[in-house]
Amino acid sequence: MIPADLKPERVFYFFNQINQIPRPSGKEEKMTDYLVNFAKERGLFVYRDKVNNVIMRKPAAKGMEQVPSVVLQGHQDMVCEKNPDVNINFETDAIQTELVDGFIRAKGTTLGGDDGIGVAMALAILDDDSLQLGQIETLFTVDEERGLMGAKNVEAGILQSKLMINLDSETEGEIFMGCAGGQDLVACFKTEFESLPKNWLALEISLTHLHGGHSGDDIEKGYGNANQILAQFLKQAKDRYGLRLCSFTGGNLRNAIPRDATAVCCVPFEHREHIRVDFNIYAAQMQEQYTKDPDARYIMQSTTAENMLCEQISADFIECLANMFNGVLCFSNDCPGLVETSSNLASVRMENDCIRVVTSQRSLVYKDIFKMTDRIAETLQNYGATVERSNDYPGWTPNPQSFLLKRAKETYLQLFGKPIEARAIHAGLECGLFTTKYPNLDIISIGPNVNCIHSPAEALEVASVERVFRHVLAILTSLTR
Repeated sequence: MIPADLKPERVFYFFNQINQIPRPSGKEEKMTDYLVNFAKERGLFVYRDKVNNVIMRKPAAKGMEQVPSVVLQGHQDMVCEKNPDVNINFETDAIQTELVDGFIRAKGTTLGGDDGIGVAMALAILDDDSLQLGQIETLFTVDEERGLMGAKNVEAGILQSKLMINLDSETEGEIFMGCAGGQDLVACFKTEFESLPKNWLALEISLTHLHGGHSGDDIEKGYGNANQILAQFLKQAKDRYGLRLCSFTGGNLRNAIPRDATAVCCVPFEHREHIRVDFNIYAAQMQEQYTKDPDARYIMQSTTAENMLCEQISADFIECLANMFNGVLCFSNDCPGLVETSSNLASVRMENDCIRVVTSQRSLVYKDIFKMTDRIAETLQNYGATVERSNDYPGWTPNPQSFLLKRAKETYLQLFGKPIEARAIHAGLECGLFTTKYPNLDIISIGPNVNCIHSPAEALEVASVERVFRHVLAILTSLTR
């Protein structure tokens, strides 16, 4: 439980309430109900659209009717990741939190600071009748983490404001004014099985406890991709010992670097010792290569299996995953240090007669989103998979001349005595989609320090929340002058 005396008290009060509410992507109904009831209890305008996006509207304070109206925007859902030894049902259970060295963390799961803390800030402003501000609108979207689905369905004409502060960023001291667009690929390898020969040994090989992270924010940070690391060992063993695959499961969400992967495979019994030695050597090499994954566990153990994939299908699948491009393709020439184009081998699942592979491509350059997707699709198709493109979304073009950006810079300097940086990010934000429905919307994105999002290491800095909340209020107050 979050201590009741943390500042700002109302922000952390609402964040604690939010973390009692299950809100996986696509299953935010309880969170939506909470928001609608919040508005009704305070006599605010509220509109719940067909996909469960929630719009609220708080009238301007007396005498502030001419102040420009502002939308405070965040998303209702959270990424649901956990450590393997944690027992939680994200559809029914609350997030268990603790305060450690100035950071709020969850106990073995993602925290939901992305974007629960942004929603909490907006609710705290709506809840405070002492604030002398212009009209405040809020837009709380659904299903952001699985492909910005709520943002794609925001209705044209429902918002009255020309200014928007998106509260879904995770780095204090920076204002985001642009982001990458993206597209996903879903591939299917058809499966055929045959019985395991009696003189073959079945093995379960697993990689767990890699760091993982956000496939946009963290793609260049040197964290290992469990799916590809495992596939590359399987390829080595296939080439040396004729390894055949029985099953493969890895990763979870399209926008998370996969932390865990497990394969059941088999080799002729005569190679049982050789493959174990090879795996130990390979594990040592990977631990040396991926120094950002110090807690990674590499495990091989005997198991049982009745069937294995036919030889060609097994070989094609392993070769494809091992050879598929994954990671950063290039950095931006205009913004040094910013990833321009990337791909993430996000998840692998065996489903009935299909091995389902999901990849996620991003780019700051709109046409390069599709070039990257075409490259990955070609690799998959060359190895016999069928592919389907999905969840494409536009980037958000930076506007250095933004009125709201200028106010945010000015107020930050006044508050903290130092300038704030404005930049674009490789992660996807909903802002680009909003501008397709509201082309004149002036948007910035800010937020407190939330480390290691989309992983159980997620941590929200308490002091940062207080500073960012003060900044949001200062921006809103500046519009009254």
